[in-house]
Amino acid sequence: MAADGRDGKKIIVDPKLLELLACPLTKGPLAWDPERGELISRVAKLAYPVRDGIPIMLPSEARTLSAEDVLAPPKLGGPP
Repeated sequence: MAADGRDGKKIIVDPKLLELLACPLTKGPLAWDPERGELISRVAKLAYPVRDGIPIMLPSEARTLSAEDVLAPPKLGGPP
């Protein structure tokens, strides 16, 4: 999976890794948001960033989701 990095390059996240990851707070599933390069935990209402292809699974680094983000349908990202 890819998202634009800070330097304009594509960030690649291994799809197998995404299958194994879970929200550190809820232990629930994460959805990939390819537009923002984030892993979304709808239950915790947090978006974990992916930097240089590495998921940052620290709640202190996560962005709190707005009500609009939580209500939006999950975006599915995967290999083309």
